[in-house]
Amino acid sequence: MQVDKNILEKLEKLSMVEIKNEQKDEMVENLNEIVNFVENLSELDLENKDASFTTLRGGTPFREDIPKNNNEVIEIILNNAPKKENEFFVVPKIIE
Repeated sequence: MQVDKNILEKLEKLSMVEIKNEQKDEMVENLNEIVNFVENLSELDLENKDASFTTLRGGTPFREDIPKNNNEVIEIILNNAPKKENEFFVVPKIIE
């Protein structure tokens, strides 16, 4: 497929983007390069390939989810709160 000025005009209307006349030739060239690149992909033999694949072998590495309670950090954060009660922020009620 080759992109020409007619196709470019249709693309302008569909995308609702106005391309200046002095940029149209360059835009046609760029679009033709993109189309040619994508057409190269059709040459690949994907007959025996799975549609989905991953580069990770053996799945995603997980770490154990262990809660940590650092009282120093809690104290530092709560010292900056306008209102606090025990180890919690006090916020205005927004639902009656």
